[in-house]
Amino acid sequence: MSASMEIRIRADVDPQDVNICRFTVDRPVHEGSGTFTSQKEAAGSVAENIFRIPGIAKVEVNDNVVAVTQAGSEDWRQIGKRIGSAIRTFINPPPPVAEGQLLSAEQLRVRIQQVFDEQINPGVASHGGFVELLDVQDDNLYIRMGGGCQGCGAADVTLKMGIERLIRESVPQVREIFDTTDHASGQNPFYAPSK
Repeated sequence: MSASMEIRIRADVDPQDVNICRFTVDRPVHEGSGTFTSQKEAAGSVAENIFRIPGIAKVEVNDNVVAVTQAGSEDWRQIGKRIGSAIRTFINPPPPVAEGQLLSAEQLRVRIQQVFDEQINPGVASHGGFVELLDVQDDNLYIRMGGGCQGCGAADVTLKMGIERLIRESVPQVREIFDTTDHASGQNPFYAPSK
């Protein structure tokens, strides 16, 4: 994606209700307005992508403003990144790739982010965690685990048996997956390093 095609999104938490955040997009994402309370009723709209993120209670869309209500109390700085990614993927879906064709770095990033949003993060969210794609370089991925995944004794198993497997099934072009997480620190690691 060229810089001129970059999608700009501003997020503002509602001053009256901290469970609502409004995402203002630099272009229309929905004709007219709509209110959705499930992925099924949001089919075909930007809200369908957003409902793939766990903990979403309601999505209201009006032209270029997407108001998201979360059911829990997750930090908007974390969940907001995933919502922004869902909006960007709706506006600019990854192009189909012919069998055997290699993806560009940007196509690879979009495909992998889609796997994170639709398959990986919904699973780890049930344990209070999330996984973030930091970078793609030479078909190698750099990720970071957060929330309940940071410091979890099963993080390595989750990475090898879950995350790597799902990514390789969906995007076989990926070479190595590097976990850059500092599992010994963070706000709520399941274990603390011994002194």
